[in-house]
Order: sequence, then structure tokens, then C-alpha cells
Amino acid sequence: MISASDIFTIASKKEFEKITLKVFRHQYENNAVYRDFCGFLGKDKQNVKSVKEIPFLPIQFFKTHEVLSSQDPVQVAFTSSGTTGMVTSRHLVTDLNYYEQSFRRAFSQFYGNIEDYAVLALLPSYLEREGSSLIYMVEDLIEGSNNPNSGFYLHNYDELISKLTTLDAEGQNVLLIGVTYALLDLVEKQDVHLRNTIIMETGGMKGRRREMIREELHEVLCKGFGVSKIHSEYGMTELLSQAYSLGDGIFECPPWMDVLIRDTEDALTYIDYGKTGGINVIDLANINSCSFIATQDLGKKYPNQSFEVLGRFDNSDIRGCNLMVV
Repeated sequence: MISASDIFTIASKKEFEKITLKVFRHQYENNAVYRDFCGFLGKDKQNVKSVKEIPFLPIQFFKTHEVLSSQDPVQVAFTSSGTTGMVTSRHLVTDLNYYEQSFRRAFSQFYGNIEDYAVLALLPSYLEREGSSLIYMVEDLIEGSNNPNSGFYLHNYDELISKLTTLDAEGQNVLLIGVTYALLDLVEKQDVHLRNTIIMETGGMKGRRREMIREELHEVLCKGFGVSKIHSEYGMTELLSQAYSLGDGIFECPPWMDVLIRDTEDALTYIDYGKTGGINVIDLANINSCSFIATQDLGKKYPNQSFEVLGRFDNSDIRGCNLMVV
């Protein structure tokens, strides 16, 4: 049996590949939806010998099926956002410990101790509905910061600007995490010049604004906040892990997560570094659902294992710096 400690203490590529194949066998045996999908492709436990032979479940299955690899009771159902009448994704989570360990450890890896920050969150479209995995994560980060100035903001932009500029001027390390359209609304209201603040956008215009390419968006946000880089988070309802970009839209994964780039014409073939294709995600924190997800995102991977998100196959609603159009 694979434990949380097996997943979250991975220290090498070889170890990652070994545990990934164990997770595949576990999910093939315990996830009927995934097993049927593998069977459709002629894949099973015996003939999958390497990571690149593992079938990746199309992300749309989370809209139409219960994707579970565990018999344990469901603790929470995370849901994607969507307009009225739209079928949304449901990620059934039987053990929140995996999600909490994943986002806490990943944040620590990329940003250090959460207690060093005041966490300000501008996530109106997520706050206004139930079932958001992003809100669950940010609530935990706010609580973990142990800072009385941390908190959520809805449409009270003046209050947020005042808090942001005051904390920054006092030398407090600040993390402002926001949905893209709301960050643009904020800088349109007032330019600020920040020295001790990280601006992290989670993607998403939510139909409120025109889509923008990343370079244009980041240029506007850098100018409006007076910072040199815009950070980004790549995550989605169907994943329990996140990749982070510390600037320039180049993402890195924590050790229990990886991406592969598939050919847009042949979903079972992978393409070379630096070429654009569909993003497949391995997320071992998804041990109790499915760890092998074929997303609707387009991207490139680089030899140092970082990756870039360039757009979408369609207008699927996902979270994570995927506002760019090809």
C-alpha cells in the first residue's frame, strides 16, 4: 500500500517513477472508471512498464463520472466554477490529509515558512460559490500565517489597497493572491508601488474581461503594483497539487507532481522539449481519485523540467494562469 509519507518524501526522479508505477497499479485495481478507460486503450497492469505507457484519463471524466480509487467515505466534493446550466467537475476527496500535505509542503518548498507572510486574498468569484478547492487552500494558508492582518477581500478594493500599502511600507512580507480579473480591477482603481509584496495570480477572467496573453497581462500588473515579476499558481479542481511560477510564466512542480506534453494529433504520443502540445499531469496526491490527468491545456516543457502554459484546446474552466489564448 502507498502511504502519504511515500508520496511526500520523494527525493529523486527514479523514486518518483517507481512510486508512480505503484500508484498506477493501485488505481487500475481500485478505480473502475479508470480501469475501463485503460481497457479501452488495451492497457493493463501487465503491459504498462514505464511512466510514458500509463494512460491519462481525460479531465472531462470528472464531469460525468465518480472518479474514485478508494472505498472510504467522501469527506468533501470540490467543484469547478461554471455558468448556469454548465456541467461542472466534481473531485471527490476521501482523505483531505493528502490535499493539506500537498499544498502546505509545496508552498513551503517555493516560498518558505507561511508564518513569514501576511496573506491577502482577492478571490471574489471563488468566495461567491461553494466547493472551491482554491478557497480551502487559501483559508488554510491564512490561518497558518498566524497574522492578524491576513484575510479575504471581496469587493472592498479601497480597504485592500490601504491594507496592502500599509503592510508593505512597514516591511511586512505580503502575499496577495488573486483571480486575474480582480487584480486588474484593483490596479485600475489605483497604482501602488510595492517592495515587500508577492503578487500571485491564479488565472481566470471568468467572463468579466477579454482574455489577454500572459506577457500583456503581466506587464499591466507589474506596472500597476510596481513590482518586477508576477507569480502564478497552476492548479485545478481535478488536482490536489499545484505548480508555481516565480515569474515569466515558467512553472515548476513539487517532487510528487510532473507534466508530460502529448501530441495534439495523437494523444498517446509525447513530443520533444520546447514544442507545443497538450499537458498531461501526474499528481500523486490524487492517490484516492486518479493521478493521471489529460488536461485541456496547451503548453511546452523544457529540459530543466519546468513548463509553460500557452492556452487551451477549448474554453474549459480551469484554474492556474491559463488565461492565454493561442
